Amino acid sequence: MFDLQRLVRKTIRNLEPYSSARSEFAGIADVYLDANENAFGSPAGDGLNRYPDPMQMTLKERVAHGTGLSPSQIFVGNGSDEAIDLLFRVFCEPGREQAIICPPTYGMYKVSAEINDIDVLEIRLTSDFHLDVPAVLSGIDENTKLIFLCSPNNPTGNLMRRKSVIEIAERFKGVVVVDEAYIHYAAEPSLKAELEGLPNLVVLQTFSKAWGMAGARVGLAYSSVSIIAWMNRIKPPYNVSSLAQTAVLKAFNNQAQIEEWTQLIVSERARLSEALARLKVVETVYPSDANFLLIKVADAQAVYRSLLEDKIVVRNRNNVELCNGCLRVTIGTQVENERLLSSLQRKR
Repeated sequence: MFDLQRLVRKTIRNLEPYSSARSEFAGIADVYLDANENAFGSPAGDGLNRYPDPMQMTLKERVAHGTGLSPSQIFVGNGSDEAIDLLFRVFCEPGREQAIICPPTYGMYKVSAEINDIDVLEIRLTSDFHLDVPAVLSGIDENTKLIFLCSPNNPTGNLMRRKSVIEIAERFKGVVVVDEAYIHYAAEPSLKAELEGLPNLVVLQTFSKAWGMAGARVGLAYSSVSIIAWMNRIKPPYNVSSLAQTAVLKAFNNQAQIEEWTQLIVSERARLSEALARLKVVETVYPSDANFLLIKVADAQAVYRSLLEDKIVVRNRNNVELCNGCLRVTIGTQVENERLLSSLQRKR
């Protein structure tokens, strides 16, 4: 039985959250003298002298449209990293409780845990980069509060098997966080569809990847109304700027462009994968459901340095667990990808 109240830290349960001027009055007025803003305006214009909506309700309503979810099931944060940090703060007692991660995976789970003084149990993926479900379940003890799963996974690129994620969520009495930053490039649908049946599930997404808005720093968490309410309870009062909220709302008016770019990236991913596999310097091209490819080369450090000499930057993942000899290559434009292939063609 999932008992959310039991999972939340006592300190957080007893916390009286900060109340901002804009959270106390959310209506429309002629004169605003409540928030100590500069009433004369901003040199940048665009109403930036006023604080943003602290709960991002217009944006949440737009995100919720067509999903079957309510705005109260959506958290909007300063990138997905804010949501990750807040989940540790809500559920994990510093110095006492733990989270499980499955390396190789996104590095911020461990960093955020360490910042919050939370122990991390690392349970490796299998040799084909999938979840070792028996090992994960056997690693759970009375102090385990969170399990972080990245799908599609970074840096390996593959989706985790849906049935594996669901099995872990069904058998775990804590919170399972599935990071879907790259889900728009995958053929399978988001796990958001499982939220109704899994009250302990949190699904993270972002506007940084397929939406092309990495500079805006806007991330999403989808979950039950209760879990989202706890996250909102402890977030900073104005965690997402007016500029960022407006930019994302504007992007919703051009979804056809986003879909076109996504299809181009998926197409280029297939083409680049085949072309890389034919190069002598490349030993393995791993399957990907993301906007990047993990490739294994004979000497990752040497190839990485050589690409830098050609003014091409990839990510060296050689020192990451299970990724010995690997480079992570983001799918670029066709011109950029051809330049990469040409450079690698000259390597021996």
